[in-house]
Amino acid sequence: MVLIRSDRKRIRDKEEAMEWRFSQVFGERTPGEEIEDVDIISAIEFDKCGKYIATGDHGGRVVLFKRTNAKDFDDEKQVFSRKMLEHMDYHVAEPPKYSYITEFQSHEPEFDYLKSLEIQEKITELRWCTSSNDSLFILSTNDRTIKLWKVSDCKVKKTKETDHLSQHVSSENSLLAEQSFIADPNNMTISNGYRLEWINKKPDYASPSFRENWNTMLNDLETSTARCRRVFSHAHDFNINSISTNSDAETFISADDLRINLWNLEITNQCFNILDMKPFDMEDLVEVITSAEFHPSHCNLLAYSSSRGFLRLVDMRRAALCDQNARILQDREAHGSRSFFTEIVASISDIKFAKDGRHILSRDYMNLKLWDLHMENAPIATFKMHEHLRPKLSELYTSDSIFDKFDCCLSMDGRHFASGTYGNTFRVFSLDGGHDDVLTLEASKTPNRASHLQAAPKAKRLLASLARTQNRRGIEIN
Repeated sequence: MVLIRSDRKRIRDKEEAMEWRFSQVFGERTPGEEIEDVDIISAIEFDKCGKYIATGDHGGRVVLFKRTNAKDFDDEKQVFSRKMLEHMDYHVAEPPKYSYITEFQSHEPEFDYLKSLEIQEKITELRWCTSSNDSLFILSTNDRTIKLWKVSDCKVKKTKETDHLSQHVSSENSLLAEQSFIADPNNMTISNGYRLEWINKKPDYASPSFRENWNTMLNDLETSTARCRRVFSHAHDFNINSISTNSDAETFISADDLRINLWNLEITNQCFNILDMKPFDMEDLVEVITSAEFHPSHCNLLAYSSSRGFLRLVDMRRAALCDQNARILQDREAHGSRSFFTEIVASISDIKFAKDGRHILSRDYMNLKLWDLHMENAPIATFKMHEHLRPKLSELYTSDSIFDKFDCCLSMDGRHFASGTYGNTFRVFSLDGGHDDVLTLEASKTPNRASHLQAAPKAKRLLASLARTQNRRGIEIN
């Protein structure tokens, strides 16, 4: 896993340029080391303030990292406006550094005996939950089972060596004080009949061996433990493709190909089916659900995408089932000319709400689109991901690469967007710069190296990487 950061630099007090640099790498392998399938990362998630990172792999493990070089890191307090940053000529001098906290085995391989189906332990989605204390709560899921984990810090308070020695000095002084009240120092018998005796075999507190053993025993012991608090299972007949936590901090949704269920974090044996797209006859099926996400601030709104390239915004207050009352966002211009591959490449694989709650970022096979919830007919911006592969769609269909799924993300200010492509690269777009303002970076220690690769034939290089692409999945709708 490679972290790449962006730094803002002012150019002659006119505009800001975004410069991308390598930040940190986790799990870097040595030359010649083989990669095992269980170690391949399948899910990654930042918390809302960027202080923690959670990763899940094919082996069902979840690994947590924490930012360690930020003083009094608080997203609610350390917020700077753009004018303040320009006034300070702001520049990130110290890149963020993350350190390992803990890891735990979230899921194990299972077998569904009723359907004769093997359920893999691979983590497909991770979502952080809102917490009212210092504990961390995170939802993890494989294809069928969702689990809520609580991660707590366990600390052993370090006792200073001087405090320990002072306790023994104090005890010796108390003995001397009692001795001073005795009339005859040679007679150590007190009036109550007890006799005070000095212990000659006292530890030598000044010896180096004692100090070393004591410091070793009382060093700071800080660790994190994970405990499974809830298990949400037996509610999906198809593989779960997305989960999303609600802004009310009490509920979350889970979506598969045909259903979306609403859960309460405290109740595991009951959920509400708020969307069901399963027809009476499966031959009448025309689309499936590909992704779903809650609105960032309105707990009653959620959006979901389909394999036909539609975005639907639903309000749970209108009806118990949300399949009929929905606002449909559709790119009608893109559906003008149709071909055999039109619906396949139009299938949306991921959606993300912007922080303002008004815009949604969607990713299909060929494009990255930004939508305004007030505009239903077309996106406000469309960014081409790998348009050079369009003439090769037949080859991609033959190799099943046309069904590959890509995620997307956007910055906190909603002005920059990123999504992955082939060849271990990803592309960054800017809303201010227009469609041509694109930066292709490689997920490595030298991210800008990808700009030099543009001289090579892109189609040939990326098509060669298709043969190495693994774990493809997809559903073809005829």
